[in-house]
Amino acid sequence: VLIYPLWMGTMPALFKAFIEQVFRPGFAMDEQRDRPWSAKLAGRSARVVITMGMPAAAYRWFFGAHSLRSLERNILKFCGIKPVRSFLVGMVDDAGGGRHQRYLDKMRGLGARGQ
Repeated sequence: VLIYPLWMGTMPALFKAFIEQVFRPGFAMDEQRDRPWSAKLAGRSARVVITMGMPAAAYRWFFGAHSLRSLERNILKFCGIKPVRSFLVGMVDDAGGGRHQRYLDKMRGLGARGQ
């Protein structure tokens, strides 16, 4: 499970630095002589949760969810992680008590099901 806030349209720099250090050759993939690389994390799945101030639908449809797609395609799937599921939490600045609790309940349910 990877959770991060959308920051200036992408993941925060410190989180990106963490990803760059964790998903390194030797842990996440290895170079091969007979093919470009071997994905060492095959058979694993991921859940990406992104919080943001804008509506989640605007991020997904208008902006194309570029940060999520980049993480999914260029890092996670490259290392063999699939499926990659996502949960976008929009309008967090305006999330009142009831809405905030619904987000927490949804995350708790996903965790209980191992998704």
